[in-house]
Amino acid sequence: MCGLCGEIRFDGGRPDLAAVERMTDRLAPRGPDGRGLWSQNAVALGHRRLKIIDLSECGAQPMTDPAGRIAGVFNGCVYNYKELRAELRRLGHRFFSGSDTEVVLKAYQQWGTACVDRFYGMFAFAIVEQATGRVVLARDRLGIKPLYLAHAPGRLRFASSLPALLAGGGVDTSLDPVALHQYLSWHATVAAPHTVLAGVRKLPAATVRVVEPDGSHRDIRYWQPSYTRRPEDAGMDADDWRDAVLDALRTAVRRRMVADVPVGVLLSGGLDSSLIVALLAEEGQRDLATFSVGFESEGGEEGDEFPYSDLVARRFGTDHHQLMVPSDRVSTALDGAIAAMSEPMVSHDVVAFHLLAEQVAKEVKVVQSGQGADEVFAGYHWYPDIAAAPRERAAEAYAETYFDRSHTDLTGMLRPHVLPEHDVSGRFVREHMARPGAETALDATLRLDAEVMLVDDPVKRVDNMTMDWGLEARVPFLDHELVELAAVCPPELKLADGGKGVLKAAGRRVLPAEVVDRPKGYFPVPAVKHMAGPVLGRVREALSAPEARSRGVFREAYVEKLLAAPDEHRARRGANELWQIALLEIWLQTHGIR
Repeated sequence: MCGLCGEIRFDGGRPDLAAVERMTDRLAPRGPDGRGLWSQNAVALGHRRLKIIDLSECGAQPMTDPAGRIAGVFNGCVYNYKELRAELRRLGHRFFSGSDTEVVLKAYQQWGTACVDRFYGMFAFAIVEQATGRVVLARDRLGIKPLYLAHAPGRLRFASSLPALLAGGGVDTSLDPVALHQYLSWHATVAAPHTVLAGVRKLPAATVRVVEPDGSHRDIRYWQPSYTRRPEDAGMDADDWRDAVLDALRTAVRRRMVADVPVGVLLSGGLDSSLIVALLAEEGQRDLATFSVGFESEGGEEGDEFPYSDLVARRFGTDHHQLMVPSDRVSTALDGAIAAMSEPMVSHDVVAFHLLAEQVAKEVKVVQSGQGADEVFAGYHWYPDIAAAPRERAAEAYAETYFDRSHTDLTGMLRPHVLPEHDVSGRFVREHMARPGAETALDATLRLDAEVMLVDDPVKRVDNMTMDWGLEARVPFLDHELVELAAVCPPELKLADGGKGVLKAAGRRVLPAEVVDRPKGYFPVPAVKHMAGPVLGRVREALSAPEARSRGVFREAYVEKLLAAPDEHRARRGANELWQIALLEIWLQTHGIR
Protein backbone atom coordinates (compact mmCIF):
# COMPACT_ATOMS: atom_id res chain seq x y z
CA MET A 1 0.00 0.00 0.00
CA CYS A 2 1.42 3.33 -1.09
CA GLY A 3 4.78 4.90 -1.77
CA LEU A 4 6.63 7.36 0.41
CA CYS A 5 9.61 9.67 0.05
CA GLY A 6 11.30 12.60 1.70
CA GLU A 7 14.34 14.77 2.25
CA ILE A 8 16.11 15.77 5.45
CA ARG A 9 18.58 18.67 5.46
CA PHE A 10 21.46 18.82 7.93
CA ASP A 11 23.16 22.02 6.72
CA GLY A 12 20.62 24.61 7.79
CA GLY A 13 19.02 24.75 4.33
CA ARG A 14 15.46 24.03 3.30
CA PRO A 15 14.53 20.81 1.54
CA ASP A 16 14.46 20.78 -2.24
CA LEU A 17 10.69 20.64 -2.71
CA ALA A 18 10.97 20.25 -6.48
CA ALA A 19 13.09 17.12 -5.97
CA VAL A 20 10.58 15.73 -3.46
CA GLU A 21 7.78 16.39 -5.94
CA ARG A 22 9.67 14.52 -8.66
CA MET A 23 10.22 11.57 -6.32
CA THR A 24 6.56 11.61 -5.33
CA ASP A 25 5.45 11.61 -8.95
CA ARG A 26 7.77 8.70 -9.79
CA LEU A 27 5.99 6.69 -7.08
CA ALA A 28 2.59 7.24 -8.72
CA PRO A 29 2.13 3.57 -9.79
CA ARG A 30 2.48 2.48 -6.14
CA GLY A 31 -0.25 4.90 -5.10
CA PRO A 32 -2.64 5.92 -7.88
CA ASP A 33 -5.43 7.05 -5.51
CA GLY A 34 -3.91 10.13 -3.90
CA ARG A 35 -0.92 12.47 -3.70
CA GLY A 36 0.34 14.58 -0.82
CA LEU A 37 3.29 16.75 0.24
CA TRP A 38 4.31 18.21 3.60
CA SER A 39 7.28 20.36 4.62
CA GLN A 40 8.44 22.05 7.77
CA ASN A 41 11.88 23.41 8.60
CA ALA A 42 14.52 20.90 7.47
CA VAL A 43 12.22 18.04 6.44
CA ALA A 44 9.88 17.43 3.52
CA LEU A 45 7.69 14.37 2.95
CA GLY A 46 5.91 13.06 -0.13
CA HIS A 47 3.32 10.32 -0.46
CA ARG A 48 1.30 8.43 -3.06
CA ARG A 49 -1.74 6.60 -1.71
CA LEU A 50 -3.35 3.27 -2.57
CA LYS A 51 -6.69 3.27 -0.74
CA ILE A 52 -7.17 -0.01 1.10
CA ILE A 53 -8.00 0.93 4.70
CA ASP A 54 -10.23 3.95 5.44
CA LEU A 55 -11.07 4.94 1.89
CA SER A 56 -12.03 8.47 2.94
CA GLU A 57 -9.77 11.50 2.76
CA CYS A 58 -9.28 11.21 6.52
CA GLY A 59 -6.66 8.58 5.70
CA ALA A 60 -4.71 10.83 3.32
CA GLN A 61 -0.97 11.28 3.77
CA PRO A 62 1.38 12.81 4.75
CA MET A 63 -0.55 12.72 8.01
CA THR A 64 -0.02 15.14 10.87
CA ASP A 65 -1.07 14.97 14.50
CA PRO A 66 -1.25 18.49 15.92
CA ALA A 67 -1.59 17.23 19.48
CA GLY A 68 1.54 15.12 19.25
CA ARG A 69 3.35 17.55 16.97
CA ILE A 70 4.42 14.77 14.63
CA ALA A 71 4.02 14.10 10.93
CA GLY A 72 4.50 10.89 9.03
CA VAL A 73 4.22 8.83 5.88
CA PHE A 74 3.50 5.12 5.87
CA ASN A 75 3.61 2.25 3.38
CA GLY A 76 2.12 -1.17 4.08
CA CYS A 77 -0.46 -2.48 6.48
CA VAL A 78 -0.56 -3.05 10.24
CA TYR A 79 -2.95 -5.98 10.42
CA ASN A 80 -3.70 -5.58 14.12
CA TYR A 81 -4.39 -1.85 13.85
CA LYS A 82 -7.93 -2.16 15.21
CA GLU A 83 -6.74 -3.87 18.39
CA LEU A 84 -3.98 -1.28 18.81
CA ARG A 85 -6.42 1.58 18.25
CA ALA A 86 -8.68 0.21 21.00
CA GLU A 87 -5.69 -0.04 23.36
CA LEU A 88 -4.53 3.49 22.51
CA ARG A 89 -8.03 4.84 23.11
CA ARG A 90 -8.00 3.30 26.57
CA LEU A 91 -4.72 5.15 27.12
CA GLY A 92 -6.37 8.46 26.26
CA HIS A 93 -5.64 8.94 22.55
CA ARG A 94 -8.32 10.33 20.26
CA PHE A 95 -8.65 9.38 16.59
CA PHE A 96 -9.95 11.35 13.63
CA SER A 97 -9.68 8.54 11.04
CA GLY A 98 -10.15 4.80 10.66
CA SER A 99 -6.70 4.32 9.11
CA ASP A 100 -3.78 2.22 10.28
CA THR A 101 -1.50 5.17 9.48
CA GLU A 102 -2.97 7.17 12.33
CA VAL A 103 -2.53 4.16 14.62
CA VAL A 104 1.18 4.12 13.70
CA LEU A 105 1.53 7.83 14.61
CA LYS A 106 -0.31 7.44 17.93
CA ALA A 107 1.64 4.29 18.73
CA TYR A 108 4.89 6.20 18.22
CA GLN A 109 3.65 8.96 20.53
CA GLN A 110 2.80 6.38 23.18
CA TRP A 111 5.71 3.95 22.95
CA GLY A 112 8.42 5.69 20.94
CA THR A 113 10.61 3.51 18.75
CA ALA A 114 9.39 0.42 20.64
CA CYS A 115 6.05 0.81 18.84
CA VAL A 116 7.33 -1.49 16.07
CA ASP A 117 7.35 -4.41 18.51
CA ARG A 118 3.56 -4.15 18.66
CA PHE A 119 2.94 -4.06 14.90
CA TYR A 120 1.84 -7.23 13.12
CA GLY A 121 2.29 -6.52 9.47
CA MET A 122 4.44 -5.20 6.65
CA PHE A 123 5.53 -1.61 6.70
CA ALA A 124 8.00 1.14 6.07
CA PHE A 125 7.48 4.58 7.58
CA ALA A 126 9.04 7.94 8.30
CA ILE A 127 7.94 9.95 11.34
CA VAL A 128 9.04 13.54 12.01
CA GLU A 129 9.15 15.01 15.51
CA GLN A 130 8.34 18.62 14.69
CA ALA A 131 9.73 20.02 17.95
CA THR A 132 13.12 18.29 17.83
CA GLY A 133 13.62 17.81 14.09
CA ARG A 134 14.36 14.14 14.70
CA VAL A 135 13.23 11.73 11.97
CA VAL A 136 12.53 8.05 12.59
CA LEU A 137 12.70 5.59 9.71
CA ALA A 138 11.60 1.97 10.09
CA ARG A 139 11.11 -1.22 8.13
CA ASP A 140 9.14 -4.37 8.98
CA ARG A 141 10.71 -7.54 10.37
CA LEU A 142 10.98 -9.44 7.07
CA GLY A 143 11.70 -6.43 4.85
CA ILE A 144 8.50 -6.90 2.87
CA LYS A 145 8.20 -3.15 2.33
CA PRO A 146 11.28 -1.39 0.94
CA LEU A 147 13.05 1.80 1.97
CA TYR A 148 15.94 3.20 -0.09
CA LEU A 149 18.33 5.93 1.05
CA ALA A 150 20.57 8.39 -0.80
CA HIS A 151 23.10 10.44 1.15
CA ALA A 152 24.71 13.59 -0.22
CA PRO A 153 26.59 16.43 1.49
CA GLY A 154 24.18 18.10 3.88
CA ARG A 155 21.15 15.93 3.17
CA LEU A 156 19.49 12.53 3.18
CA ARG A 157 16.72 11.44 0.82
CA PHE A 158 14.60 8.31 1.17
CA ALA A 159 11.96 6.62 -0.95
CA SER A 160 10.02 3.41 -1.44
CA SER A 161 11.86 2.75 -4.69
CA LEU A 162 15.30 3.34 -6.09
CA PRO A 163 13.94 4.87 -9.33
CA ALA A 164 12.18 7.51 -7.22
CA LEU A 165 15.53 8.54 -5.74
CA LEU A 166 16.97 8.78 -9.25
CA ALA A 167 14.07 11.05 -10.21
CA GLY A 168 15.07 13.37 -7.39
CA GLY A 169 18.51 13.78 -8.96
CA GLY A 170 21.96 14.14 -7.45
CA VAL A 171 22.60 10.40 -6.96
CA ASP A 172 26.02 8.81 -7.40
CA THR A 173 25.21 6.18 -10.05
CA SER A 174 28.62 4.54 -10.26
CA LEU A 175 28.58 0.78 -9.71
CA ASP A 176 29.21 -0.60 -6.23
CA PRO A 177 31.82 -3.39 -6.68
CA VAL A 178 30.68 -5.24 -3.52
CA ALA A 179 27.08 -5.26 -4.72
CA LEU A 180 28.13 -6.35 -8.22
CA HIS A 181 30.11 -9.23 -6.70
CA GLN A 182 27.08 -10.33 -4.68
CA TYR A 183 24.74 -9.94 -7.65
CA LEU A 184 26.83 -12.30 -9.77
CA SER A 185 27.68 -14.72 -6.95
CA TRP A 186 24.37 -14.94 -5.15
CA HIS A 187 21.73 -15.22 -7.86
CA ALA A 188 21.17 -11.43 -7.93
CA THR A 189 20.85 -11.08 -4.15
CA VAL A 190 22.47 -7.89 -2.86
CA ALA A 191 22.45 -7.69 0.92
CA ALA A 192 21.47 -4.50 2.73
CA PRO A 193 22.72 -1.87 3.03
CA HIS A 194 24.26 -2.18 -0.45
CA THR A 195 22.60 -1.70 -3.82
CA VAL A 196 24.25 -2.00 -7.20
CA LEU A 197 24.62 1.81 -7.21
CA ALA A 198 27.28 3.30 -4.97
CA GLY A 199 25.08 6.27 -4.07
CA VAL A 200 22.01 4.33 -2.92
CA ARG A 201 21.64 2.26 0.21
CA LYS A 202 18.68 0.44 1.75
CA LEU A 203 17.55 0.28 5.34
CA PRO A 204 17.94 -3.31 6.58
CA ALA A 205 14.84 -5.26 7.54
CA ALA A 206 13.74 -5.23 11.21
CA THR A 207 15.54 -1.92 11.71
CA VAL A 208 14.55 1.43 13.16
CA ARG A 209 16.90 4.30 12.26
CA VAL A 210 16.76 7.44 14.39
CA VAL A 211 18.18 10.37 12.41
CA GLU A 212 19.17 13.47 14.40
CA PRO A 213 19.06 17.04 13.02
CA ASP A 214 22.85 17.09 12.72
CA GLY A 215 22.85 14.03 10.44
CA SER A 216 24.05 11.52 13.00
CA HIS A 217 21.97 8.39 13.41
CA ARG A 218 21.61 5.20 15.39
CA ASP A 219 20.07 1.91 14.32
CA ILE A 220 17.93 -0.38 16.45
CA ARG A 221 17.62 -3.99 15.31
CA TYR A 222 14.32 -4.95 16.92
CA TRP A 223 13.69 -8.54 15.79
CA GLN A 224 15.86 -11.58 15.23
CA PRO A 225 14.35 -15.05 15.71
CA SER A 226 16.37 -17.83 17.27
CA TYR A 227 17.08 -20.93 15.20
CA THR A 228 17.65 -23.21 18.17
CA ARG A 229 15.39 -25.75 19.86
CA ARG A 230 13.40 -24.55 22.87
CA PRO A 231 13.13 -26.63 26.06
CA GLU A 232 9.36 -26.04 26.21
CA ASP A 233 8.94 -27.77 22.83
CA ALA A 234 10.81 -30.94 23.84
CA GLY A 235 7.62 -32.97 24.24
CA MET A 236 6.15 -32.12 20.84
CA ASP A 237 5.91 -34.90 18.25
CA ALA A 238 5.41 -34.58 14.49
CA ASP A 239 1.63 -34.31 14.80
CA ASP A 240 1.97 -31.55 17.40
CA TRP A 241 4.26 -29.56 15.09
CA ARG A 242 1.90 -30.10 12.16
CA ASP A 243 -1.03 -28.76 14.17
CA ALA A 244 1.00 -25.81 15.49
CA VAL A 245 2.07 -24.84 11.97
CA LEU A 246 -1.47 -25.14 10.62
CA ASP A 247 -2.88 -23.00 13.45
CA ALA A 248 -0.20 -20.35 12.96
CA LEU A 249 -0.86 -20.27 9.22
CA ARG A 250 -4.60 -19.95 9.84
CA THR A 251 -3.90 -16.90 11.97
CA ALA A 252 -1.51 -15.45 9.38
CA VAL A 253 -4.04 -15.84 6.55
CA ARG A 254 -6.87 -14.42 8.65
CA ARG A 255 -4.81 -11.36 9.58
CA ARG A 256 -4.17 -10.59 5.92
CA MET A 257 -7.86 -10.30 5.09
CA VAL A 258 -8.01 -6.97 6.95
CA ALA A 259 -9.06 -4.40 4.33
CA ASP A 260 -11.91 -2.15 3.28
CA VAL A 261 -11.69 -3.61 -0.25
CA PRO A 262 -11.87 -7.23 -1.52
CA VAL A 263 -8.78 -9.44 -1.13
CA GLY A 264 -7.89 -12.07 -3.76
CA VAL A 265 -5.23 -14.79 -4.02
CA LEU A 266 -2.47 -15.45 -6.56
CA LEU A 267 -3.02 -19.18 -7.14
CA SER A 268 -0.24 -21.14 -8.84
CA GLY A 269 -1.71 -24.50 -7.89
CA GLY A 270 1.28 -25.36 -5.72
CA LEU A 271 1.10 -26.29 -2.06
CA ASP A 272 1.69 -22.80 -0.70
CA SER A 273 -0.90 -20.75 -2.57
CA SER A 274 -3.37 -23.65 -2.43
CA LEU A 275 -3.09 -23.73 1.36
CA ILE A 276 -4.00 -20.04 1.48
CA VAL A 277 -7.11 -20.67 -0.61
CA ALA A 278 -8.12 -23.68 1.49
CA LEU A 279 -7.76 -21.82 4.77
CA LEU A 280 -9.70 -18.83 3.47
CA ALA A 281 -12.48 -21.20 2.39
CA GLU A 282 -12.35 -22.71 5.86
CA GLU A 283 -12.81 -19.17 7.26
CA GLY A 284 -16.02 -18.87 5.26
CA GLN A 285 -14.77 -16.84 2.28
CA ARG A 286 -17.09 -17.37 -0.69
CA ASP A 287 -16.45 -16.52 -4.36
CA LEU A 288 -12.84 -15.72 -3.52
CA ALA A 289 -11.12 -14.20 -6.56
CA THR A 290 -8.09 -16.30 -7.58
CA PHE A 291 -5.62 -15.63 -10.39
CA SER A 292 -3.16 -17.82 -12.35
CA VAL A 293 -0.74 -17.09 -15.19
CA GLY A 294 0.89 -19.35 -17.77
CA PHE A 295 3.26 -19.02 -20.72
CA GLU A 296 3.75 -20.80 -24.01
CA SER A 297 6.21 -23.71 -24.00
CA GLU A 298 9.78 -23.10 -25.17
CA GLY A 299 12.68 -25.52 -25.46
CA GLY A 300 10.40 -28.43 -24.57
CA GLU A 301 9.56 -26.86 -21.19
CA GLU A 302 5.96 -26.34 -20.12
CA GLY A 303 5.07 -22.82 -19.12
CA ASP A 304 1.93 -23.26 -17.04
CA GLU A 305 0.52 -25.19 -14.09
CA PHE A 306 -3.14 -24.67 -14.93
CA PRO A 307 -4.29 -28.26 -14.23
CA TYR A 308 -3.37 -27.83 -10.56
CA SER A 309 -4.71 -24.30 -10.12
CA ASP A 310 -7.94 -25.34 -11.85
CA LEU A 311 -8.27 -28.31 -9.49
CA VAL A 312 -7.93 -26.07 -6.40
CA ALA A 313 -10.28 -23.45 -7.83
CA ARG A 314 -12.96 -26.08 -8.46
CA ARG A 315 -12.48 -27.73 -5.07
CA PHE A 316 -13.00 -24.50 -3.15
CA GLY A 317 -15.41 -22.77 -5.53
CA THR A 318 -13.32 -19.71 -6.25
CA ASP A 319 -13.98 -17.06 -8.87
CA HIS A 320 -10.98 -18.12 -10.93
CA HIS A 321 -9.16 -16.05 -13.57
CA GLN A 322 -6.66 -17.71 -15.91
CA LEU A 323 -4.18 -15.72 -17.99
CA MET A 324 -2.15 -17.29 -20.81
CA VAL A 325 0.68 -15.10 -22.11
CA PRO A 326 2.07 -15.71 -25.63
CA SER A 327 5.84 -15.71 -26.02
CA ASP A 328 5.90 -12.56 -28.13
CA ARG A 329 4.15 -10.72 -25.31
CA VAL A 330 7.00 -11.69 -22.96
CA SER A 331 9.62 -9.86 -25.00
CA THR A 332 7.50 -6.73 -25.24
CA ALA A 333 6.78 -6.86 -21.50
CA LEU A 334 10.45 -7.13 -20.52
CA ASP A 335 11.15 -3.41 -20.51
CA GLY A 336 8.11 -2.63 -18.40
CA ALA A 337 9.10 -5.22 -15.81
CA ILE A 338 12.70 -3.99 -15.72
CA ALA A 339 11.56 -0.38 -15.36
CA ALA A 340 9.58 -1.48 -12.28
CA MET A 341 12.67 -3.04 -10.65
CA SER A 342 14.28 -1.09 -7.85
CA GLU A 343 17.30 -3.36 -8.34
CA PRO A 344 18.25 -5.84 -11.09
CA MET A 345 16.48 -9.20 -10.56
CA VAL A 346 17.40 -12.13 -12.79
CA SER A 347 14.66 -14.60 -11.83
CA HIS A 348 12.48 -15.36 -14.81
CA ASP A 349 9.27 -15.00 -12.86
CA VAL A 350 9.76 -11.23 -12.59
CA VAL A 351 8.12 -10.86 -15.98
CA ALA A 352 5.39 -13.32 -14.99
CA PHE A 353 4.54 -11.38 -11.86
CA HIS A 354 4.51 -8.08 -13.72
CA LEU A 355 2.15 -9.40 -16.39
CA LEU A 356 -0.04 -11.13 -13.81
CA ALA A 357 -0.21 -8.03 -11.61
CA GLU A 358 -1.30 -5.92 -14.58
CA GLN A 359 -4.35 -8.14 -15.06
CA VAL A 360 -5.12 -8.75 -11.40
CA ALA A 361 -5.06 -5.02 -10.61
CA LYS A 362 -8.04 -4.62 -12.95
CA GLU A 363 -10.07 -6.83 -10.59
CA VAL A 364 -8.79 -6.24 -7.03
CA LYS A 365 -6.40 -4.02 -5.07
CA VAL A 366 -5.10 -6.64 -2.62
CA VAL A 367 -4.00 -10.27 -3.01
CA GLN A 368 -2.44 -12.89 -0.79
CA SER A 369 0.55 -14.74 -2.23
CA GLY A 370 2.51 -17.85 -1.25
CA GLN A 371 6.03 -16.40 -1.37
CA GLY A 372 8.42 -17.35 1.42
CA ALA A 373 7.25 -20.86 2.29
CA ASP A 374 10.26 -22.58 0.68
CA GLU A 375 12.76 -20.38 2.51
CA VAL A 376 10.96 -20.64 5.84
CA PHE A 377 10.17 -24.38 5.73
CA ALA A 378 13.22 -25.68 3.77
CA GLY A 379 11.46 -26.54 0.53
CA TYR A 380 14.26 -26.23 -2.02
CA HIS A 381 16.22 -29.19 -3.32
CA TRP A 382 19.59 -27.86 -2.13
CA TYR A 383 18.72 -27.76 1.56
CA PRO A 384 19.42 -31.47 2.28
CA ASP A 385 22.99 -31.15 0.97
CA ILE A 386 23.63 -28.18 3.24
CA ALA A 387 21.93 -29.90 6.17
CA ALA A 388 24.32 -32.85 5.84
CA ALA A 389 27.31 -30.58 6.53
CA PRO A 390 28.76 -30.13 10.02
CA ARG A 391 27.80 -26.83 11.67
CA GLU A 392 31.33 -25.50 11.32
CA ARG A 393 31.20 -26.03 7.53
CA ALA A 394 27.85 -24.33 7.02
CA ALA A 395 29.28 -21.36 5.11
CA GLU A 396 31.32 -23.53 2.74
CA ALA A 397 28.38 -25.88 2.13
CA TYR A 398 26.11 -22.93 1.42
CA ALA A 399 28.48 -21.32 -1.07
CA GLU A 400 29.16 -24.62 -2.83
CA THR A 401 25.46 -25.41 -3.10
CA TYR A 402 23.78 -22.05 -3.62
CA PHE A 403 26.23 -19.59 -5.18
CA ASP A 404 26.09 -19.21 -8.95
CA ARG A 405 29.86 -18.95 -9.25
CA SER A 406 33.08 -18.52 -7.27
CA HIS A 407 35.31 -15.49 -6.87
CA THR A 408 37.76 -17.16 -9.25
CA ASP A 409 35.02 -17.45 -11.86
CA LEU A 410 34.36 -13.73 -11.54
CA THR A 411 37.96 -12.88 -12.38
CA GLY A 412 37.33 -14.31 -15.84
CA MET A 413 34.12 -12.32 -16.28
CA LEU A 414 34.71 -8.87 -14.81
CA ARG A 415 37.20 -6.21 -15.72
CA PRO A 416 39.59 -5.28 -12.91
CA HIS A 417 38.08 -1.86 -12.11
CA VAL A 418 34.83 -3.46 -10.88
CA LEU A 419 36.29 -6.61 -9.31
CA PRO A 420 36.93 -6.53 -5.54
CA GLU A 421 40.32 -7.90 -4.56
CA HIS A 422 38.82 -10.43 -2.15
CA ASP A 423 35.82 -12.77 -2.12
CA VAL A 424 33.44 -10.28 -0.47
CA SER A 425 30.37 -12.46 -1.02
CA GLY A 426 31.95 -15.49 0.59
CA ARG A 427 33.16 -13.38 3.49
CA PHE A 428 29.65 -12.01 4.06
CA VAL A 429 28.22 -15.54 4.26
CA ARG A 430 31.02 -16.78 6.55
CA GLU A 431 30.47 -13.91 8.98
CA HIS A 432 26.71 -14.42 8.99
CA MET A 433 26.99 -18.18 9.51
CA ALA A 434 29.47 -17.70 12.36
CA ARG A 435 26.97 -15.78 14.46
CA PRO A 436 25.50 -17.61 17.46
CA GLY A 437 21.82 -18.48 17.60
CA ALA A 438 21.65 -21.18 14.93
CA GLU A 439 22.04 -24.78 16.05
CA THR A 440 22.78 -26.69 12.84
CA ALA A 441 24.06 -25.95 9.34
CA LEU A 442 20.45 -25.94 8.12
CA ASP A 443 19.39 -23.57 10.89
CA ALA A 444 22.19 -21.17 9.96
CA THR A 445 21.22 -21.40 6.28
CA LEU A 446 17.53 -20.78 6.90
CA ARG A 447 18.41 -17.79 9.08
CA LEU A 448 20.58 -16.35 6.31
CA ASP A 449 17.85 -16.94 3.77
CA ALA A 450 15.15 -15.35 5.94
CA GLU A 451 17.24 -12.30 6.84
CA VAL A 452 18.93 -11.66 3.49
CA MET A 453 18.14 -13.81 0.46
CA LEU A 454 14.38 -13.87 0.99
CA VAL A 455 14.25 -10.10 1.56
CA ASP A 456 16.35 -9.17 -1.46
CA ASP A 457 15.13 -11.69 -3.98
CA PRO A 458 11.57 -13.11 -3.91
CA VAL A 459 10.03 -10.59 -1.50
CA LYS A 460 11.48 -7.60 -3.36
CA ARG A 461 10.43 -9.14 -6.66
CA VAL A 462 6.80 -9.48 -5.62
CA ASP A 463 6.60 -6.00 -4.10
CA ASN A 464 8.16 -4.29 -7.13
CA MET A 465 6.09 -6.11 -9.72
CA THR A 466 2.72 -5.87 -8.00
CA MET A 467 3.05 -2.31 -6.71
CA ASP A 468 3.95 -1.10 -10.20
CA TRP A 469 0.26 -1.68 -10.98
CA GLY A 470 -1.11 -0.41 -7.67
CA LEU A 471 -1.65 -3.95 -6.37
CA GLU A 472 -0.75 -4.83 -2.79
CA ALA A 473 0.57 -8.36 -2.22
CA ARG A 474 0.38 -9.82 1.27
CA VAL A 475 2.51 -12.82 2.20
CA PRO A 476 1.14 -14.92 5.09
CA PHE A 477 4.12 -17.29 5.11
CA LEU A 478 6.15 -14.30 6.28
CA ASP A 479 3.95 -13.61 9.28
CA HIS A 480 6.63 -13.07 11.90
CA GLU A 481 5.02 -15.41 14.43
CA LEU A 482 4.87 -18.18 11.82
CA VAL A 483 8.53 -17.55 10.94
CA GLU A 484 9.47 -17.74 14.62
CA LEU A 485 7.65 -21.06 14.94
CA ALA A 486 9.30 -22.48 11.82
CA ALA A 487 12.71 -21.36 13.06
CA VAL A 488 12.49 -23.51 16.19
CA CYS A 489 10.87 -26.47 14.44
CA PRO A 490 13.25 -29.49 14.32
CA PRO A 491 15.18 -29.50 11.00
CA GLU A 492 14.27 -33.12 10.26
CA LEU A 493 10.56 -32.23 10.19
CA LYS A 494 11.18 -29.47 7.67
CA LEU A 495 13.39 -31.69 5.48
CA ALA A 496 10.97 -34.64 5.57
CA ASP A 497 8.97 -35.74 2.55
CA GLY A 498 11.32 -34.11 0.05
CA GLY A 499 11.24 -30.73 1.81
CA LYS A 500 8.61 -28.68 3.64
CA GLY A 501 7.59 -31.91 5.36
CA VAL A 502 5.77 -30.29 8.26
CA LEU A 503 3.95 -27.94 5.89
CA LYS A 504 2.93 -30.81 3.62
CA ALA A 505 1.60 -32.64 6.66
CA ALA A 506 -0.48 -29.57 7.46
CA GLY A 507 -1.62 -29.40 3.85
CA ARG A 508 -2.94 -32.96 3.95
CA ARG A 509 -5.47 -31.85 6.54
CA VAL A 510 -7.16 -29.40 4.15
CA LEU A 511 -6.05 -30.09 0.53
CA PRO A 512 -6.50 -32.85 -2.05
CA ALA A 513 -3.59 -35.33 -1.99
CA GLU A 514 -2.72 -34.65 -5.64
CA VAL A 515 -1.93 -31.02 -4.78
CA VAL A 516 0.23 -31.87 -1.77
CA ASP A 517 2.08 -34.76 -3.42
CA ARG A 518 2.60 -33.23 -6.87
CA PRO A 519 6.15 -32.56 -8.13
CA LYS A 520 7.47 -29.21 -7.03
CA GLY A 521 6.70 -26.49 -9.56
CA TYR A 522 8.27 -23.13 -10.24
CA PHE A 523 7.01 -20.04 -12.02
CA PRO A 524 8.55 -20.76 -15.43
CA VAL A 525 8.99 -18.21 -18.20
CA PRO A 526 10.57 -20.40 -20.89
CA ALA A 527 11.03 -17.58 -23.41
CA VAL A 528 13.51 -15.91 -21.04
CA LYS A 529 15.16 -19.06 -19.73
CA HIS A 530 15.91 -20.33 -23.23
CA MET A 531 16.62 -16.97 -24.86
CA ALA A 532 13.77 -17.14 -27.37
CA GLY A 533 14.28 -14.96 -30.47
CA PRO A 534 12.79 -11.59 -29.40
CA VAL A 535 14.36 -11.84 -25.94
CA LEU A 536 17.76 -12.61 -27.44
CA GLY A 537 17.39 -9.61 -29.72
CA ARG A 538 16.82 -7.34 -26.72
CA VAL A 539 19.86 -8.85 -25.00
CA ARG A 540 22.13 -8.27 -27.99
CA GLU A 541 20.91 -4.71 -28.33
CA ALA A 542 21.68 -3.92 -24.67
CA LEU A 543 25.14 -5.50 -24.63
CA SER A 544 26.21 -3.71 -27.83
CA ALA A 545 24.86 -0.30 -26.78
CA PRO A 546 27.38 2.57 -26.40
CA GLU A 547 26.59 2.77 -22.67
CA ALA A 548 27.57 -0.87 -22.18
CA ARG A 549 30.80 -0.45 -24.11
CA SER A 550 31.81 2.69 -22.22
CA ARG A 551 30.91 1.10 -18.87
CA GLY A 552 33.12 -1.88 -19.65
CA VAL A 553 31.93 -4.10 -16.82
CA PHE A 554 32.41 -7.48 -18.51
CA ARG A 555 35.39 -8.80 -20.44
CA GLU A 556 34.70 -8.71 -24.18
CA ALA A 557 35.82 -12.29 -24.79
CA TYR A 558 33.41 -13.53 -22.13
CA VAL A 559 30.45 -11.65 -23.64
CA GLU A 560 31.28 -12.87 -27.13
CA LYS A 561 31.43 -16.46 -25.88
CA LEU A 562 27.94 -16.19 -24.38
CA LEU A 563 26.44 -14.51 -27.43
CA ALA A 564 27.85 -17.24 -29.67
CA ALA A 565 25.86 -19.89 -27.78
CA PRO A 566 23.04 -18.06 -25.92
CA ASP A 567 21.32 -21.09 -24.40
CA GLU A 568 24.35 -23.20 -23.52
CA HIS A 569 26.14 -21.40 -20.71
CA ARG A 570 24.60 -21.92 -17.29
CA ALA A 571 25.60 -20.82 -13.82
CA ARG A 572 25.94 -23.50 -11.14
CA ARG A 573 22.26 -23.23 -10.22
CA GLY A 574 21.08 -23.42 -13.81
CA ALA A 575 20.53 -19.73 -14.57
CA ASN A 576 21.28 -18.57 -18.09
CA GLU A 577 24.58 -16.66 -17.81
CA LEU A 578 23.82 -14.43 -20.76
CA TRP A 579 20.55 -13.34 -19.17
CA GLN A 580 22.31 -12.57 -15.88
CA ILE A 581 24.81 -10.16 -17.37
CA ALA A 582 22.40 -8.67 -19.92
CA LEU A 583 19.74 -7.99 -17.29
CA LEU A 584 22.17 -5.84 -15.33
CA GLU A 585 22.99 -3.79 -18.41
CA ILE A 586 19.34 -3.50 -19.51
CA TRP A 587 18.39 -2.33 -16.01
CA LEU A 588 21.11 0.34 -15.98
CA GLN A 589 20.12 1.62 -19.42
CA THR A 590 16.41 1.55 -18.63
CA HIS A 591 16.99 3.79 -15.63
CA GLY A 592 19.14 6.22 -17.60
CA ILE A 593 22.42 5.26 -15.96
CA ARG A 594 25.40 5.82 -18.24
